Amino acid sequence: MADIKQLQKDRQQLFTDLYEGRIPKRVPIMYNIGWEAAIQLAGHDLKQAQWDNSIVYDVYDKACSRLYGDLAPVAMTLRNPMHYQMLGAKAIIMSSSGQMQHPEIACLEPSEYDEFIQDPYKMMVDKLLPRLYKALDVSSGQKALTLGKAFKAYNDENVFYGATIGKIVEKYGYATIVTHGFGEAPFDFLADFLRSFSGINMDVRRMPDKVVEACEAITPHMIKLLVHMNPNPSILKKGFIPLHMAPYLNNKQFEKFYWPTFKKVVEAMVEAGQGVDLFVEHDWMRFIDYLADLPGRIRMRFEYGDPKIIKEKLQGKHIISGLYPLTLLKTATKEECIDKAKELIDILAPGGGYMFEFDKSALSMDDVNIDNLIAVTEYVRDHAIY
Repeated sequence: MADIKQLQKDRQQLFTDLYEGRIPKRVPIMYNIGWEAAIQLAGHDLKQAQWDNSIVYDVYDKACSRLYGDLAPVAMTLRNPMHYQMLGAKAIIMSSSGQMQHPEIACLEPSEYDEFIQDPYKMMVDKLLPRLYKALDVSSGQKALTLGKAFKAYNDENVFYGATIGKIVEKYGYATIVTHGFGEAPFDFLADFLRSFSGINMDVRRMPDKVVEACEAITPHMIKLLVHMNPNPSILKKGFIPLHMAPYLNNKQFEKFYWPTFKKVVEAMVEAGQGVDLFVEHDWMRFIDYLADLPGRIRMRFEYGDPKIIKEKLQGKHIISGLYPLTLLKTATKEECIDKAKELIDILAPGGGYMFEFDKSALSMDDVNIDNLIAVTEYVRDHAIY
């Protein structure tokens, strides 16, 4: 037990040093496989296991006994099917294989922009949520009862999973970084569930001023989710923001619709003393100078991009992770996989500010060769010195 406590302390120091701008003793390893992938790795049926809490510890334990990470290498499920089924969700559904998916869906009509801009929260509660969740399209009393039941189920699941992860952290001596708050860039929020990918791409051409006003109207709500609901913030209590739509915009559209309100959200988080965790999805190389200009010390997980340019542009101000192609673990030899890790370490580790992570998480064990994954993470653990 004493050895585990010391291991946990050493791992925690790696991240503390990294986030506070010092050079850790070695490159920290932070990645996770998706909950569905972990279920498969543990040998359980995917569809059945997501309804069965009795196997949750076994899933974590079997995955963590095989995979190396300085944090627990299994993601906590964000899309437990129970509360989505209770709400009659249309935007998050289970596929025939058992994967939870987000189909293309819109609940805000173009003619409703003015109403949304006037009071986004009221419209979301009164009109948009019942369109996304059919069990809420009932009388106000029934709606309150259904929402209360679903929220209790959601909270109970989070408490249960959190307690299980606590046991796993203690058993394996993992470091912990708290994710406290999940939000989006205002433009992404408008696109994801309200207008859809195709809808927002029509709106930026047909009614650009309304899109700008809607992004500005939703910005305080995003700040509330990411800042005001985070008590006692610190750089290690992080708000998570996945960045979706920017690569699909041209430069003028990005400057007009995306950047101004997203920057406001990040500035509010940094001003509050809170950590910021960005998943820079797809290819942001056109906008790398904007990211470099953000305040604070932000962890940026890049899906794609040129590591040399990213390193040069960020100049040690922010933390770089990602960029290691998950698909390589499936298609390449063990030696080729390790060589890719060496390449990224040689470019990104000097001077600090680098955390090893894959470009995306494995959603299924079909996405990776697990022997290659183990070989890469163990190589990084043993050889990745700044």
